[in-house]
Amino acid sequence: MIYLDNSATTRPDPSVLESFNQVSTQYYSNPSSIHQFGGLAEKLLITAKTQAADLLHVEKEEIIFTSGGTEGNNIAIKGIALEHQNRGKHIITSEIEHPSIYEACEGLKKLGFEITYLPVDEQGIISLKDLKNAIREDTILISIMHVNNEIGSIQPIKEIGEIAKHYPKLFFHVDDVQGLGKVPLNLKKHGIDLCTYSGHKIHGLKGTGLLYVNRRTKLFPLFHGGGQELNIRSGTENLAGIVAMVKALRLIKEKEKNEGSKMYQLQQYIIQEVKKIDGVTVNTPKNAAPHIVNISVPGVKPEVIIHMLGKQDIFISTKSACSSKSKDESKVLVACGFKADRSTSALRISLSYDNTMEEIKTFITELKRAINEFKQALE
Repeated sequence: MIYLDNSATTRPDPSVLESFNQVSTQYYSNPSSIHQFGGLAEKLLITAKTQAADLLHVEKEEIIFTSGGTEGNNIAIKGIALEHQNRGKHIITSEIEHPSIYEACEGLKKLGFEITYLPVDEQGIISLKDLKNAIREDTILISIMHVNNEIGSIQPIKEIGEIAKHYPKLFFHVDDVQGLGKVPLNLKKHGIDLCTYSGHKIHGLKGTGLLYVNRRTKLFPLFHGGGQELNIRSGTENLAGIVAMVKALRLIKEKEKNEGSKMYQLQQYIIQEVKKIDGVTVNTPKNAAPHIVNISVPGVKPEVIIHMLGKQDIFISTKSACSSKSKDESKVLVACGFKADRSTSALRISLSYDNTMEEIKTFITELKRAINEFKQALE
């Protein structure tokens, strides 16, 4: 099997599964229990939080464990909105955010919040001038993703953080679900107040995630209960999932450091080869994240190509898995200014550090065959 849908989810690393199983069987006590067994679980939880903080170069009090990217994004956006609505009800984001950002913002509209959706250029990048012009006296939050999940464009997070620093009442949230382990991001130096991560995008487990919250940032909790996770995310901690998440985080950081150029080489080979195929257009911009290649084949239905490749045990996707079953048109490509022939015929190839050049060459061969067979069937 050749798996090239890693932006949707990744295969769990065996050592991550081992960590999960070990904690599940040996440390299954509730960390809030006052007996000695509960104390051991609590100690393991604190150790995991400390390790996560060290890996992200932040403080352990700034780590909140979640169930993944969607929950993390909702806690960040709604938590800021509800806690600081007395300061203002204006939020700035972009037109190409993940559905968990877009829908959260749309939901806040029903509570009287105003949302400004910044446009992007053909490269999928916002304009810093547009951002500056959008900031108002009642703006309380800027939420911009680091790496786009469909085309791989990288936003100027450092520059956005510099702009946000000039507004003391303004918070800056980054969705770094797609960037973690592929594109470096310095939470402290870039002036980020909140940042979302997901375990299953980095060879961890589904249902695990992490939200960085600067210790000076106050949130309104979406979950009320026992006050776990610094009163921000009540509920008995998923200790096995947390330990597995931190293990995945450590492993992906090691791969980023030691194998950083590997995915880039595979990505560039794919781009080079698909450009040779008649009728194929590359949508991924230059200087994109190294694990995503988005292409369009106008006149060819993407789901047909996906199913043809699937018969050869090669798996790619059309767009974000969270929106791939909705209407055919890619909202991201539309925002980039591409016409319907490109925005409705997109295919996404997304890599992991596990992929090999041999796999990529096989994929290119089968992609060419699938496109040719489809076109011949139309003649």
